[in-house]
Amino acid sequence: MRLLDNIQIQLRVEDVLRRLRMPRQRSEVAKVEELVEVALGVIRPRAAHEVAYIDYKNEDVVQIGGVRFTSRVLRINLEPVERVFPYIVTIGRTLEDKASTLGDLMERYCLEVIGDVCIGEARAYLERHLQETYRVGQLSRMSPGSLEDWPITEQKQLFSLLSDASDAIQVTLTESLLMVPRKSISGIYFPTEVTFSSCQLCPRADCVARKAPYDPQLEKKYARG
Repeated sequence: MRLLDNIQIQLRVEDVLRRLRMPRQRSEVAKVEELVEVALGVIRPRAAHEVAYIDYKNEDVVQIGGVRFTSRVLRINLEPVERVFPYIVTIGRTLEDKASTLGDLMERYCLEVIGDVCIGEARAYLERHLQETYRVGQLSRMSPGSLEDWPITEQKQLFSLLSDASDAIQVTLTESLLMVPRKSISGIYFPTEVTFSSCQLCPRADCVARKAPYDPQLEKKYARG
């Protein structure tokens, strides 16, 4: 297990405003700037990952480090791959604890969005670390629950593969398969020549978290024959 315990977040107010879809009025910008400073003062971004190797691949199944995963999309993405990087990233629970003390619902919502931006920045930090440390070029990632093909129930298998990592950064999985603290993400990074995003296979419109446009042609590639 590899631990990153000193992640530095570069949080831009503009990124938060874009996610909030707020008008750029001076008073609103000032409030967001204030809340960004609050967030940066309390969060503790950490990441942990494993270096794992694929045991075998067969139809819709991939076994990694002795743990069996069932996903056709994951199996196709890992077809040319032997080494992967399962991970967990968190910013801790201090920000959500801080938000719970605020009486202003808009401020609480702003901190919620700021937390989302922070966890995204921490995840990006991990990605750069993996590229530099393991001399890999382009990386893509998948997470249980991001697609119907790889349901959230597979979090159990991922956490069994990441048991040391989850202990190290104190991220647990509830019976309903939610991560605690809430501002935590998990998944598997893998080397790829062509960037893949689960968003490319999801037709849901107006998703604020969308990272790439829906690609119906790419979806056909992963369809069962």
